[in-house]
Amino acid sequence: MYAFVRSAPTRTAHPLRRVVLVLAVTFAVLVAAGWLVNARAAEPGPLERQLALWTQATIADRPLPDPDAPAERIAAFFAALDPGQARTLADRYPLVVGNLPGAPLTLRYQANRLAIEDARAEERRRAEDARLSPEGQWEAGRRANRLASLLREDRQILAFDPSGRGRVAEVFGDLEAADRVSLVVPGVNTDLLTFERTEGRWSAPAGMARALYAEERSRSPETATATIAWADYDAPRGLTMSAVTAGSAETGAERLLATLRGLPDDAELALFCHSYGSVVCGLAADELPSSVTDIAVTGSPGMRAERVDDLGTTARVWAMRAEDDWIGGIPHLAIGPLGHGNDPSSPTFGARPLGSGGASGHDGYYLPGSASLSNLARVGNGTAASAGCAPEAPDCAPLTPCG
Repeated sequence: MYAFVRSAPTRTAHPLRRVVLVLAVTFAVLVAAGWLVNARAAEPGPLERQLALWTQATIADRPLPDPDAPAERIAAFFAALDPGQARTLADRYPLVVGNLPGAPLTLRYQANRLAIEDARAEERRRAEDARLSPEGQWEAGRRANRLASLLREDRQILAFDPSGRGRVAEVFGDLEAADRVSLVVPGVNTDLLTFERTEGRWSAPAGMARALYAEERSRSPETATATIAWADYDAPRGLTMSAVTAGSAETGAERLLATLRGLPDDAELALFCHSYGSVVCGLAADELPSSVTDIAVTGSPGMRAERVDDLGTTARVWAMRAEDDWIGGIPHLAIGPLGHGNDPSSPTFGARPLGSGGASGHDGYYLPGSASLSNLARVGNGTAASAGCAPEAPDCAPLTPCG
């Protein structure tokens, strides 16, 4: 991801100066080549097409609400409908209703099931389309299989959009009854196909949230909890230029804030931000609702801030990084649009440290049975210490004094 400039034989360049020079040259080349300008707009996807119809439609002679209206206004609109009218809207515009913060949760689950059924039928058709290349048919078959798994009776899909690489969010537990809600924001390579995995399942968004939910329930069974696997943004694909810039994170932060504002307002929320997901959380931090009490980052490349105070949030900020996580070897800098700033696990950042015992590599923080998962669950349950380490975590040494 980074090139290295050879220094002159008679002089050794300072490592930091060398990194800055490389980043500056890389940025100049990319601007000159036009790589950092916005891509041409894609054709409208299924969600966009339904939104266009929604804006022109009515129900019982009433116009439908603006999908970008505050969640409270959306909730009031649906509260005035009878069940049959609400279900009619879900049947006609499943992608709109299924992605509408403020709409009743049960109705969103039902709408997304309809939307997933439609998307699966389309992918099955494409998998049999002889006009596609063998690779295209194979890819369509993979998507059809992933969509079939999302249709299991126990799945509660909070958001779904089949456009592009696909976006999805899933709830574990009873979101309406929860006193504590944990939301997992994953990093690069997140899309419909990687939302869950058979191998390395605890490194995929669904597996991370499922493991966190089980650990929270195990550690504090008396606490009503729910977790959300939130893969509802267009994450960078691989360690490309988009992964070292903030474009995807900026749009992701807007989507994250819309999601949070549409959640039940009587629950306390904790964000669990992995890898590039911590960039998303960092950019959203200063607009988070007051119900967000904690932000825990794992394997972070930075949060677009140099210190916790720069985030502009009242939430407690926690940081965890495994000793062998390769993310620790990247330059934690921000030069123009490149890089994401200081390392949240550095003492100079000021986050509250969490022990990473049992975690291995960049994607092993949610491994069942690990101390790292146990510490994250304490944050989710609201039972972590008020400062410094999570209680009973012998491998967690505070970077700042515990008060």
